[in-house]
Amino acid sequence: MDHAATVRRFYDLINAGDLDGFGALLAGDFIEHEETPGLAPTKEGVLTFFRMQRAAFPDLRMEANDIFASGDKVAARVTFSGTNRGDFMGMKATGKGVSVELIDIMLMGDDGLCHEHWGVLDLMTMMQQLGVVPAGPPA
Repeated sequence: MDHAATVRRFYDLINAGDLDGFGALLAGDFIEHEETPGLAPTKEGVLTFFRMQRAAFPDLRMEANDIFASGDKVAARVTFSGTNRGDFMGMKATGKGVSVELIDIMLMGDDGLCHEHWGVLDLMTMMQQLGVVPAGPPA
């Protein structure tokens, strides 16, 4: 089974706004380890998260720069970009664009579905690009 191809498909479906298609690639027992306050760490919680992301960033793009597969795990280095046109995390739309890096790690099953996800998003840079947090000198 080509798990890397499945993960690439995740991003293609999200970019196309096909969240039902994306959800079909998540197992019923899916566990989200990159928890978002107020959302369940489940398949439905992740779908709710992406619905909120698409509402806040209607032109959302997730560009997989690198995808690495080893056995049942797949890691991806991704660029998340979009324009903030809707409410986001309790904040009004800024109209500003963002482009930030993230890392996704997925545990895939023999059924070809994603069963677990861990992720890291550069949220500080995103908040600086949105003008919510002042940009400081590089660390």
